[in-house]
Amino acid sequence: MSRLLTLPSTGHRHSRLLRLGWVLFAATFVVQCAFPYVDGGTLGLTIASVVLLTASVLVHVAATVGPSAAAILAAVAGGGGLIAESVGVHTGVPFGDYDYTGTLGPELFGVPIVVPLAWIMMAWPALVAARRLTGTQRPWATVVVGACALTAWDVFLDPQMVDQGYWRWHHPEPSLPGVDGIPLTNFAGWFLVALVMMAVLDRLLGRPTDDALPITIYLWTYFSSVMAHAVFFGRPPVALVGGLIMGAIAVPLLVVVLRGGDRARI
Repeated sequence: MSRLLTLPSTGHRHSRLLRLGWVLFAATFVVQCAFPYVDGGTLGLTIASVVLLTASVLVHVAATVGPSAAAILAAVAGGGGLIAESVGVHTGVPFGDYDYTGTLGPELFGVPIVVPLAWIMMAWPALVAARRLTGTQRPWATVVVGACALTAWDVFLDPQMVDQGYWRWHHPEPSLPGVDGIPLTNFAGWFLVALVMMAVLDRLLGRPTDDALPITIYLWTYFSSVMAHAVFFGRPPVALVGGLIMGAIAVPLLVVVLRGGDRARI
């Protein structure tokens, strides 16, 4: 009898948390829509966007997988991102030689605190997208596709942040065609770190009972990034190249979602 009485309360709490996740995403949407009107974003808008979206992701994980899963995501993606970035900025490994300019807010171990939060906010959507695309029978494929999904986002992110003066590359060439100023080593490093991160997260985190929010976040990030670079940020080549690279994940994901399927062959 006592168990029956606790179920509605648990379900109600789950529902409230899920709604909160959507509210936080809606707030992120509003903040990000302001970016084009302030020359690609101000420090306040950048931090607000990352904090709100990170909160949305963590709330979603807590609601659909469990509070301990949210803590694991924060530790693996946030802690792992902080370690990778701190090692990277001090040694040049694995991303290449770069440094932060001191304009992206408070720092920890030489890394702006907002940076590991950004790893959290996109690691979960990337993993969920990969799971949708690869299904449950091929964990190795989920890890690889998840790493590609996370790395592809940086094709948009890095040019925007460099243009805003938040960090700089000491040796920006060779680079991807159309993505000037960002070395290929950066994307190789991202893929390596993301590969380890996805392997750990896929092993430790269960599948969400509702994956609509992280999939929406991934698709919104894709389409808004293409539009922003093409129309507002003065980087049409980045819109094209990033649109193709991240689109290799986002477009099949959209097709799977529209078809109502759980997997697509890649």
